[in-house]
Amino acid sequence: MFAQSVRVQIQPGKLDDAVRIFTESVLPAARQQPGFKDGYFLVDRENNRAIGLALYETKADVEALVNSGFYQENVAKFAAVFAGPPEREVYEVAAQA
Repeated sequence: MFAQSVRVQIQPGKLDDAVRIFTESVLPAARQQPGFKDGYFLVDRENNRAIGLALYETKADVEALVNSGFYQENVAKFAAVFAGPPEREVYEVAAQA
């Protein structure tokens, strides 16, 4: 299994908007992607930061998100709330509970 993480700074006062965008738009779209397993949106309300985390079956599933434009399309949904560009990383899930 592989994880895609996206870290980003959110504009002050816009964190709840970011949560809504993730919950109502990004997560339903992600559920339709091949290999999708689960998704999370972690927030640090004190510092206006967030991490989007999605789990996929294979590395190819994660790479397809960028190659198909899916990742870019969904990042664009947050244009009004991001304070800067997101930092995307991909990890192999080496252990889980």
